Amino acid sequence: MPEQIYWEDIEVGAEIIPLAKVATTQMLVKWAGASGDFNPLHYDMAFAESVGVGKPIVHGALKRQWLIQLVTVWMGEQGTLKKFSCQYRAMDYPRQMRTMTESQEGETWWCKGEVTRKYTEGGQHFVDCNIRIENGKDEITTPGRATVILPAKG
Repeated sequence: MPEQIYWEDIEVGAEIIPLAKVATTQMLVKWAGASGDFNPLHYDMAFAESVGVGKPIVHGALKRQWLIQLVTVWMGEQGTLKKFSCQYRAMDYPRQMRTMTESQEGETWWCKGEVTRKYTEGGQHFVDCNIRIENGKDEITTPGRATVILPAKG
């Protein structure tokens, strides 16, 4: 677990520690089971081709959870996620499996963010952040925003 960050130690423009993610077709099956989202767009090649997507795509809700993980790990155990939003602007395609436990080479996504504002309100210490997922071509596929409440020193 990273050290707890405090409101006083954060500056506007500060980078959130990036988080690397890899999605495999196997992961999408597991996510479907956990989330109940069995849309064939996420696992069936023929279906994905028939609707014009080309091949199965990563669940938007999974990408949302990656961004939530980015923010909640960064803010630490004493932080509170107050607001969160993201938009799915481009499709991301998972790596195919080579064996039961090994994926083929392929894309790695990076969850990134930076502090855009810090302020106090009602005795609480807020930090606004722009967050995003970038694909292997450095294209932003999933932009978002988060507001967290951080603890203050003393």
